Amino acid sequence: MLTRLKLYDTKSRQSIEVKDRDGLVHIYCCGPTVYRPAHIGNLRTFLLADLIRKTLELTGLRVKLVQNITDVGHMSEDVNQEDKVLSQSAREKIDPLTLARKYEQLFHEDLALLNIAKAERYPRASESILLMHEIIQALLEKNHAYIGNDGCVYFDAKSSVGYGQLSGNRLDALKPGHRYEYTEDGAKRFHADWALWKLASNRTEMIWESPWGLGFPGWHIECTAMSLEYLDEKIDVHVGGIDLRFPHHENERAQTHAITGVETINLWSHGEHLLFEGRKMSKSANNVLLLEDVVARGVDPLSIRLVLLENRYRTQMNLTWDAILSAHATLKRWRSVVGPFNAIAVPDNDEVLAALTSDLDTPHVISILRRAEKDPTLTQLQRAELFLYADKVLGLGLEREEVLKPLTEHLAQLLNQRQIARNEKNWKESDRLREILENSGLIIKDSAITQEWQWR
Repeated sequence: MLTRLKLYDTKSRQSIEVKDRDGLVHIYCCGPTVYRPAHIGNLRTFLLADLIRKTLELTGLRVKLVQNITDVGHMSEDVNQEDKVLSQSAREKIDPLTLARKYEQLFHEDLALLNIAKAERYPRASESILLMHEIIQALLEKNHAYIGNDGCVYFDAKSSVGYGQLSGNRLDALKPGHRYEYTEDGAKRFHADWALWKLASNRTEMIWESPWGLGFPGWHIECTAMSLEYLDEKIDVHVGGIDLRFPHHENERAQTHAITGVETINLWSHGEHLLFEGRKMSKSANNVLLLEDVVARGVDPLSIRLVLLENRYRTQMNLTWDAILSAHATLKRWRSVVGPFNAIAVPDNDEVLAALTSDLDTPHVISILRRAEKDPTLTQLQRAELFLYADKVLGLGLEREEVLKPLTEHLAQLLNQRQIARNEKNWKESDRLREILENSGLIIKDSAITQEWQWR
């Protein structure tokens, strides 16, 4: 009998089985807004979709994953708010769609570094405008949308049956001014209604012709249009970060339900927030961690994947450099376990499978591996089989051979200078050079006379 994956469903507030359709599961994951590099917190959400996919495949199911690319640019429902893509294109002095393609490519490179499998499709919002027009027209015909006093098209929130079941927000309790939806001009019938199509106004870039005038789409309509089109109106799992639960996913659900007339999305899976060194990542706090920052320190990017897997996807976690460096060392050890056996056929492991299908309990899987690493009753082959089976989902590249990175001339000079300082008992200079070397990715081990080094 097929082992079923159970995931926590945000809407029902309980773990439920992921349903397939003749052995196929349709997954939609909200993708990046491509105006800057994705930080590690963003990548945690994309890792969640990858874990769901790989676990389903481990149980014998096929998966069709669609992940959108938001390149239209707006991040707010208020026309007067800053458009992130247009603002960044002005800063970098390049065309907004050229900017979007630049960061879209970087997004795909980051996914590859994290060993996240490619989706079947990455539809772009800018290339799906006609799809959105069709959905908006259908909503107007079904009386779920209307043209406001400002000429923009709005969704009628009060027409939505069951609005708030996903986020817990009730329409009668929402006050004017809540995030994304408020405008002061009286154009909407109800303050919680949201824009489906916005007139261009003074905007001159990234605008399109439409039956309602020159303009651009609202944020939420993008995902409704692309998910319904590319997953044949059958969405078994919808994935995103917890910050998208409201208003984006609540409003997307209302639109999608209004179009199909049924609960089209079977399960909502949300990943929690990620802190870095105890604080929320933000540009203002100057603590945004990118994958390129990890690579620049000579650390295996899959160390990030391992650190994230050591925490449940539904728990807020605090990422630290110490944890990243520790994960880097762990990967090296585990690859040495697998190394001699990386081409073997791998038998199933019931304990690992049970943990993964129980709401993606990756911390338990990692604890199984740590226990096996020290278990004297296991043969080297048995240990390698276990690691390789778990890695079908963990995706840590444990079958890879460790490649020794050569020491740069600059670092070699610093090591020589430090040895001279140690010989002269200039401990202050020795400590200063040690800090530089360790920040460059080396581990320094001192004996009474010599110093030894290795890459982290």
